[in-house]
Amino acid sequence: MNVFAHNFRRNSSPRKNSRRLLVTCWLVLLILLAAAPAAHAAGGSDDEYDSYKLRFDGFWFYSHPAGHFTSAGNTGLLDLQEDIDFNSYSTFVGKVDWKFTHKNHLYFIATNFDQSKTIILDRAIIFQGETFNVGATATGRLQSMLLIPGYQYDFIRRKRGSLGVQVQANIIDVTGSLNAAAQVNNGVSQGAAFASGNLRVPLPVAGPTMRYYIFNNSGRLFVDANVLGMYFFGYGNYVSSMGTVGVTITKNVSVRGGYQLGSRFDINTKAQRLGVTLSQKGALVGLEISF
Repeated sequence: MNVFAHNFRRNSSPRKNSRRLLVTCWLVLLILLAAAPAAHAAGGSDDEYDSYKLRFDGFWFYSHPAGHFTSAGNTGLLDLQEDIDFNSYSTFVGKVDWKFTHKNHLYFIATNFDQSKTIILDRAIIFQGETFNVGATATGRLQSMLLIPGYQYDFIRRKRGSLGVQVQANIIDVTGSLNAAAQVNNGVSQGAAFASGNLRVPLPVAGPTMRYYIFNNSGRLFVDANVLGMYFFGYGNYVSSMGTVGVTITKNVSVRGGYQLGSRFDINTKAQRLGVTLSQKGALVGLEISF
């Protein structure tokens, strides 16, 4: 799923929350690794509620984007909320999961975010060497594509659910741009200006995942959740968490709904590299089809 010229105040709370999620992620992962030998002997059963070979998930995601782009060398800042005031918007998230053995999965996830908004600037913005004056009419745009190939191993798999670990590569391609036509506002001239920053990175992440069926005598109602993250030392970090509640409609079809608690990544600025902090969070609902 990980998304800039006045005195911008960075909020430290999201960074602290990211660190807490990363610590939680790796503590749970260590517990899973420690429990693996005991769980390895337990075999599967044909009467598992979560028995399948191939699964397709499709979600409508009502995303709220937030974050900022920092020009290479810290020469300017473009904030997606303070400067562009992006609203929540709808997008789609799709997943294909192939469970090729009882406890091993290969999966692929894809999603795309594309939003633009035209505003009148209430401050001067310097971004990527271009200056955008106060009062100028400008169009800001955020484009973000996320492709995720991954592997999952279930340490524990029982009739009522599973507990495992996911390891995946988040291939992120994100672009932020600002465009203003030539104009004169209150005697102040604004020449035509366009600035754009792009970042394309593969981010390896890992973390625990679980599914649990609420009732012992029925596979009708279940919960599903994961926590994923990684710290890249001086380069940046990534963290995300998602939880859903599912209702089984037929043997092959379930309805799921929940919340993406925050898909956030930080890529630190270097002399020749754009810096990006981007989060996407919001409600999601969709169908799960299993065979």
